[in-house]
Amino acid sequence: MKNRIVVFGDSNTWGYDAVSGGRFNEKIRWPMVAAKLLGKKYRIYEEGLCGRTTVFDDPLNEGLSGLSYILPCLQTHSPLDMLIIMLGTNDCKQRFALTASNIALGMKRLVKKALEAEVWRNKPNILIVAPPPILKECENSIVGKDMGICSDKSYLIAKEYSLVAKELNVKFLDAAPIVEMNKIDFMHLTADSHIKLAEKVSEIIK
Repeated sequence: MKNRIVVFGDSNTWGYDAVSGGRFNEKIRWPMVAAKLLGKKYRIYEEGLCGRTTVFDDPLNEGLSGLSYILPCLQTHSPLDMLIIMLGTNDCKQRFALTASNIALGMKRLVKKALEAEVWRNKPNILIVAPPPILKECENSIVGKDMGICSDKSYLIAKEYSLVAKELNVKFLDAAPIVEMNKIDFMHLTADSHIKLAEKVSEIIK
């Protein structure tokens, strides 16, 4: 019987490649690299969506709130043994006008919904991954017009998420010490960082 794991995230889970403007292949995307490292006893379901937030509806693009999709997503792949959530980067967009604490409350609401879902094979098992901070250069990059002022609050998310994880008794990982952002848009992982994140997450899963 395979361990069934959903990885729920945004463009850094989907595998956005800032160099090509496309998507990294399965040999690079961290959920798929983790799947290879874990072996045949595990089944990883990629659920990455560019622009996804924790719980906030984007006024410019529909369908991006993680809260509205998390339940049908988990039900689709059930029964589940683990859920990994890496979100929060898009919540930093200036148009949402959120603080890091607000973003963490969004994560808390999302995790609570997942904990209460009737999708678990045994008991709920969730890992919150705090995304790496958005570098300040992003605000003047090619995506700056969309992101707006976003960097400073992103550096505070990991601390806030760690408190949420402790409160809800779920696992926590800060991705910042593990990965690096590219030098094009300064908010997406490099190819090497996908590999490094996969190695760390696969260790935690095991």
